[in-house]
Amino acid sequence: MKLIDIRPNQGANKQRKRVGRGPGSGHGKTAGRGHKGQKSRSGGVKNPARFEGGRSTLIMRLPKRGMKGASHGPLKRVEYQVVNVGAIAKHFTSGEVGPEALAQAGLVRPGYPVKVLALGDANGVKVRAHKFSQAAVEKLKAAGGEAIVIEGA
Repeated sequence: MKLIDIRPNQGANKQRKRVGRGPGSGHGKTAGRGHKGQKSRSGGVKNPARFEGGRSTLIMRLPKRGMKGASHGPLKRVEYQVVNVGAIAKHFTSGEVGPEALAQAGLVRPGYPVKVLALGDANGVKVRAHKFSQAAVEKLKAAGGEAIVIEGA
């Protein structure tokens, strides 16, 4: 066998159909689109997911409810990472605990504002976070700890 004998498999290299290139090609004149009608025109095929033959589409017929806001899509709100005082007490015994330390411990995802909630038993640590529930502040103070609010959430 020589290099010149190697050929691609039958049908592997199929040439694309060139339409509208004269009567000898078999795809000339109307280029396989037939005569007249919407589908024969340029840009004539409508999106079947939306177009319903000219009647009022489903999205137009359904009632619109709720607030749209200044921009489309979900309303923009601050997404807090929540952590409970019990989880903080398990990982930290003393000192000051901030969002960076909580992220390193795997309690919250980094780069998000943190809110501390009151589930579990607290210990005497200083906790820095962007928000605290009222019950969490009371639990931390009762255990000898402190809740420090970080500005700019």
